[in-house]
Amino acid sequence: MRVAGIDCGTNTIRLLIADVPADDGAALQDCVRTMAVVRLGQGVDRTGKFAEDALERTLAKVHEYGELCREYRVESLRFAATSATRDAENRQVFVDAVVRELGVRPQVLSGEQEAATSFLGATSALNAGGLKELPSPVLAVDLGGGSTELVLGDAQSGKIYASYSMNVGSVRMRERYLHSDPPSDAEKQAARQAVREYLDRAHESVDLSQARAVIGLAGTVTTITAQALGLASYEPQRIHGMELSIPRIDQVCEWFMGSTVAQHAELGFMAPGRADVIGAGALVWQEVVHRVVERTREAGHELRSVVVSEHDILDGLALWAARDVQGMTRDVQGMRPAAH
Repeated sequence: MRVAGIDCGTNTIRLLIADVPADDGAALQDCVRTMAVVRLGQGVDRTGKFAEDALERTLAKVHEYGELCREYRVESLRFAATSATRDAENRQVFVDAVVRELGVRPQVLSGEQEAATSFLGATSALNAGGLKELPSPVLAVDLGGGSTELVLGDAQSGKIYASYSMNVGSVRMRERYLHSDPPSDAEKQAARQAVREYLDRAHESVDLSQARAVIGLAGTVTTITAQALGLASYEPQRIHGMELSIPRIDQVCEWFMGSTVAQHAELGFMAPGRADVIGAGALVWQEVVHRVVERTREAGHELRSVVVSEHDILDGLALWAARDVQGMTRDVQGMRPAAH
């Protein structure tokens, strides 16, 4: 069966077209995996609404993804919108435009649904042998542009014990706090304090001290990993499954926070449109990792390293498209492109 998932977040929109093997324990077989930085959430934190140019950029990419789904004869499609769409007062404009374009209604995922889908995608790769076996409970951290999901669960069964979605992400923190290039010490301190307060609230729902391993997901984490590996270009096969020590994560995060947007843009693996927010993302990632280290140290099993996965909410959406039996997705061969 050929399925597709589209993940439309605050900063990026991503598409996965994959074949689902007959063996239920096997990994998805990618046909297309692509992304673009469209910054749908541009200014949403301040205005509460989607900007017209952000909508135009995003819907142009939705049209392109629809063409790919038709070309690859996708049988079932699941489209999810996350943090920025949850926050935007005019989200119905976006939802209606996607329906006209694809014939599929986007699901505006709650923070809890987003967390569950991310965990499903990450653990599907684990169970198929994409990563080394990790002890449970494992904490999956999906660091996006508008929110960060923390999910504690069993790596082998995929069972979730607890989850929490924080309104903390690379775009949101950049727009709120980090205005200089590079950010000033005062700006970074204010941002750190905000992230720490969110983490304190998160700990009330997700006991970080229970984590026996941590999996980092999404573009900020994989970009930081590319820098840690010294890659000349983005190589997902080298990034996936990489284990980074805490000191190495610190070193790379500090570099991103202390360097300029121009320096970020010069990196061969940097996705266009991510250079201005990767410093903010690095700050969030460093704070999350530090907090987990503190909590696990107190519990007597201090976290020493983090594993990075290329598989996340996008894979979870594709898997849900394959399992969907309630008509929430449609055969996209009948999609009619919207007029442009």
